[in-house]
Amino acid sequence: MEWVYAALAGYLFGSLPFAYWFGVLQNKNLLAEGSGNVGGTNAWRVLGAVPGLMVMSLDVAKGLMAVALGEFLARDPGGGLLGGALAVLGHCYSVWLLGRGGKGIAPALGALFAINPWLLAMAGGAFGLAYLLTRNPYRSVILAALAFPLASSAVGGSLGYLWFGFGVAVPILLKHLAEWNRPPGQLPAKPKAKSGP
Repeated sequence: MEWVYAALAGYLFGSLPFAYWFGVLQNKNLLAEGSGNVGGTNAWRVLGAVPGLMVMSLDVAKGLMAVALGEFLARDPGGGLLGGALAVLGHCYSVWLLGRGGKGIAPALGALFAINPWLLAMAGGAFGLAYLLTRNPYRSVILAALAFPLASSAVGGSLGYLWFGFGVAVPILLKHLAEWNRPPGQLPAKPKAKSGP
């Protein structure tokens, strides 16, 4: 049961939609404004720099805390891997927003740093290399995510790290694949779903 608790804690903590709540405080619905994305970048775009930075910081903290909670509840470092991966899933598909959410980058950064800073360095290096080749940030995120499971396994040297890599990469890929052909700087089409969560 400890592993179930670690998984639930990671998912529910990652699901906390800070960007959406900050928007509510300003009478704005981030699900219907800007890119329609509930993350730090859209919060910055719609709400301003200070709220955007606060949202980004809180989203990174979600990944950090999910790893710590997972390891504590499972009483095993593998619980941190599970909690961190599910925090990314929760951020992308939040139960509080009926399956909508952000794109997973910020909580992934927090989780990677909490587990092993080398994971964060390798992810950043993969993104940087992909950007040099493509000059497109959307494609760079996708290519870095595709490489991450093997990179994670190489750093951790265990099957648990490989599954963690897949757990982080898959939600990010699902959220970004539609952006492969989008020119840099162009916002996605306005969301067609109803504006409420």
